[in-house]
Amino acid sequence: MALKSPCIDACAIDRKSKTCLGCYRTIEEIRGWAKMTDHRRHQVIRERARRIAKLAERAILATVLSAALTSGAQAHAIAGNRFFPGTITFDDPAVADEFQVIYDDVRTPLGDGKVTDRTGDFAFARLLTDRIAVGVESGVVERSWASVKQTGALGTSVNIKTNFYRDDLNETLFATSLTYSIANSGSDRVGTRTPSSLQPALFAGQGLGNLPESVAFLRPLGFVGAAAVEFPLRGSSETLDYNDGRTVAVTERERTPVTLHTGFAIEYSTLYLTERFVPGKLPDEEPLFQVIPLVEVAFDSPQGEKTRGTVNPGLSYIHDEWQVSAEAVVPLTRESGRGTGFRLQFLMFLDQIVPGFAEPLLGR
Repeated sequence: MALKSPCIDACAIDRKSKTCLGCYRTIEEIRGWAKMTDHRRHQVIRERARRIAKLAERAILATVLSAALTSGAQAHAIAGNRFFPGTITFDDPAVADEFQVIYDDVRTPLGDGKVTDRTGDFAFARLLTDRIAVGVESGVVERSWASVKQTGALGTSVNIKTNFYRDDLNETLFATSLTYSIANSGSDRVGTRTPSSLQPALFAGQGLGNLPESVAFLRPLGFVGAAAVEFPLRGSSETLDYNDGRTVAVTERERTPVTLHTGFAIEYSTLYLTERFVPGKLPDEEPLFQVIPLVEVAFDSPQGEKTRGTVNPGLSYIHDEWQVSAEAVVPLTRESGRGTGFRLQFLMFLDQIVPGFAEPLLGR
């Protein structure tokens, strides 16, 4: 006697496993049931127990993750289905345990645009709570004036940052920070010795993934903005230049102005082009493992001086443990430098790599 179908007339297909949640057979097995031998049908029936356990395990994991998405902090800059990459030219609107290295190769506006900087910048951040992080940033620069090259330290700064608002369904993030630049922490030989300063900043991120079906083609787009005001704590600083090809340094003192730093980025999340994105639903898993094309634009506006700015088109790839990005650096004005440079970033998510970083220092 042929083995009867296990169908209970309660058909609901799980999209990820392509399995019916009523009889726990795959779509292919349902279609081919009538042509199966009894031996093959018994194999399918025995397989049902394993599938039930696997789907139950996935449902529990999804429930835990959903709770984290709606009430706790993220390991990455995530709001619902939206991943905001760690921006390179300015800071992003999230807090996380992370370490990043940024390499720049650009021609600066110094020396009539003939000075080239090759910079390695290092930044470390550690969560105090789900929403508050502290960090430190420094680096080293090789500065070339024609045939003269000097290497020295960049200034060092410390900061505290908080992610004070997140709306997962509407893909919105807001954060604010306060940065203190340590006086005289840069090097005289490359002209990066500067006075101390305080820099309050505001950051925002907004995705369009919750738009209606009529404009669904805009859903992959996301926007990030930043604004900071740098207040020097001393009225003057030192600049350094070299005469043409000579090793004679010329040092002069100049007024240190209050400077407005602004930036914005347009990001295109390729996740929204895949089945991983379901409109109107929070994700079952973090929106990682994707390529994000982006364009960053940044401006520095010293009080009483001309604004400097660059536009930086590039790509980011997001892994669960790291992010890698590359951008071109294109000056927008003569004061911003000459020629196109490039910028590379490698960002590590320490909570995914280092066991001791699984929890914030002060707890959740």
